[in-house]
Amino acid sequence: MEIACLDLEGVLVPEIWIGLAEQTGIDELRATTRDIPDYTQLMRQRLDLLAKHGLGNKDLQEVIGGLAPLPGAIEFVDWLRQRFQVVILSDTFYEFAKPLMRQLGWPTLLCHRLEIDASGKVTDFHLRQADPKRHAVMAFQGLNYRVIAAGDSYNDTTMLSQAEVGILFSAPDNVRDEFPQFAAVDTYQALQAEFLKASVEVDE
Repeated sequence: MEIACLDLEGVLVPEIWIGLAEQTGIDELRATTRDIPDYTQLMRQRLDLLAKHGLGNKDLQEVIGGLAPLPGAIEFVDWLRQRFQVVILSDTFYEFAKPLMRQLGWPTLLCHRLEIDASGKVTDFHLRQADPKRHAVMAFQGLNYRVIAAGDSYNDTTMLSQAEVGILFSAPDNVRDEFPQFAAVDTYQALQAEFLKASVEVDE
């Protein structure tokens, strides 16, 4: 059996933190794992910025409520689920993802959790485990799944390396240049073609 593992932000939906940066005018919130490979460092920076500017979960939810999947993402997920088991492996948070998962038809999501106090302040974050995307792929392989994975950022590269086949989707030039071993595509049509090429079970 084959399983498709996908990143979420930048692959199927817009970057949530960039949306918050655009709404608040806090340019430092634009940083993502495309820019800062160390996810813990990135999240500490984000929480410090939220605290500094007095932003809480309500502000984040307003941004998320206005987001929609990227054009073509819903159709791509529907296409993929007809041919593979599909799991989203993301460094987002369950507190963020529900509205977006609803729009994508509720694919399985493995991600992290935020700690939010009674006033709505985001006080901390809890990672599911260290290097969670790679460990998820390893676990699926331990269940005798063959994994084809797609992502766009530094934090996806261990997942792509662990998978039988890794694909970069709409990745920035710095990630493509550092990881030339992965096929790199920019459209869902091309990504479909890469999944078909990588599969040993699906031929259409």
